[in-house]
Amino acid sequence: MDTLQELQRWYHSQCDGDWEHENLIQIRTLDNPGWRVVIDLMDTDLEERPYAGTAKELSEPEHDWIHCAVRDGKWEGAGGALMLDEILRTFLAWAAKK
Repeated sequence: MDTLQELQRWYHSQCDGDWEHENLIQIRTLDNPGWRVVIDLMDTDLEERPYAGTAKELSEPEHDWIHCAVRDGKWEGAGGALMLDEILRTFLAWAAKK
């Protein structure tokens, strides 16, 4: 399944008439350049799930990097300009673990 479709399915599975009014998925650009993704976990099955974090620097560290963590009830991921798909796949892989 395509990463964006999988994220849409995860989002849709959280929508219960209330959650979507108070919680967000934010995807925005950074000026270094790069991406930042913030996903609210409150009132989801992931709210209390431990996450050790992710830090990767690939072939070109100034562009090919991601850092992900859970802070204050939110999953946060940031990465280089070509790493948006990798950031989203990192979240989805963690969300799919049982």
